Amino acid sequence: MKPLSGIRIADFTVHAAGPFCTHMLSQLGAECIKIESAQRLDIFRKPHAVYGRAGPATFDQVASNKLSVRLNLKHPEGVALAKRLVARSDVAAESFRAGVIERLGLGYAALREVKPDIVMTSVSSCGQTGPDSHFAGYAPLFGAWGGLGHLSGYEDGPPVEMRHVMDHSVGMNAALATMAALHKRRHTGQGCHVDVAAREVASSLAGDAMTAASSGVEMRRTGNTDPQRAPHGLYATRDDDRWLSIAVSSDVEWSTLAGIIGRPDFAQDSRYSTSEARVAARQEVDALVADWAASVDADEAAEGLQEAGIAAHVSWRAGDIADDPHMIGRGAVVPVTETDGRRRMAVGFPACFSGSDAPGMERGTPGLGEHEEYVYGALLGLGRAEQTRLVDEKVIF
Repeated sequence: MKPLSGIRIADFTVHAAGPFCTHMLSQLGAECIKIESAQRLDIFRKPHAVYGRAGPATFDQVASNKLSVRLNLKHPEGVALAKRLVARSDVAAESFRAGVIERLGLGYAALREVKPDIVMTSVSSCGQTGPDSHFAGYAPLFGAWGGLGHLSGYEDGPPVEMRHVMDHSVGMNAALATMAALHKRRHTGQGCHVDVAAREVASSLAGDAMTAASSGVEMRRTGNTDPQRAPHGLYATRDDDRWLSIAVSSDVEWSTLAGIIGRPDFAQDSRYSTSEARVAARQEVDALVADWAASVDADEAAEGLQEAGIAAHVSWRAGDIADDPHMIGRGAVVPVTETDGRRRMAVGFPACFSGSDAPGMERGTPGLGEHEEYVYGALLGLGRAEQTRLVDEKVIF
């Protein structure tokens, strides 16, 4: 058994943060039924000019491994059918703006009437309560609200706002909170409403800066530098757009690096021989390392530095990760087959389990409404004639 085998999720989430939550849970074994509508497609399922095709990679990532049914939540019968599905589920997840799910007739109070122990997970920009709960938002705004953008970038430049990493951080936190709620239900028999605010997730990741601010210390943007280490950063190599990440943490490592770059005298030079001196002369130290890096092969240099005990690696492109034997071997990158028969690499669950079936994906991106025969027929017991009527009346739509 996978860890969440036997758990069913009625998934009303859209865009990225909420869907990433349910995507993680589905890889742990939960049966995740994505409720969609042709009337208003998920923004990431629509044809996208940037990706040049329908169903861009953003959607493929968070929709893989899920089942898909169409359902018109603006129709009373659609809402009633959604409640029937929730009554057969353990979790209901949504990521609309606060208040929308209640206006649809599918708020927590309404769902408890059909499933008293339901765990409902709501993901929104600012939470379901509070003076800012009505605000909409998307990934860069979460980082801006949460203080992460102000901490990212170079000291002499503007804040750099977070994008996909913010959505996925919110989704992972929501998955954790949902797991905790399921654990509580198992021991108490009681469900609950899990309220996840994206800006609060961002703030939690900037916790050290907030702690410092409460003592009157304002942390500033530092680019790729580290307050206690030098050299510490990214250095261009002879290969186009192939950058070498190096972090020297001790005087011994600096001595080793000095020998590798052909300047062993720098290990004894009082300007650079101690961590304090190198931090004070950071620009000079970076220039010395950059001159050496500009003439080396990125991958060979990284391997040599690692063998010498220095933390270093090439700043990988996504293609490097997709082809990496280590990631493939651990199941962190997995092949999946789409409904049209094509195969692609997908991101697996970022943890391994011993003694049980490994988390992971069993199928690729579902077609819109692909699994209605199973969900509406086998699961909810609707006959073929009834399903046809609901399609004709645009309830299943």
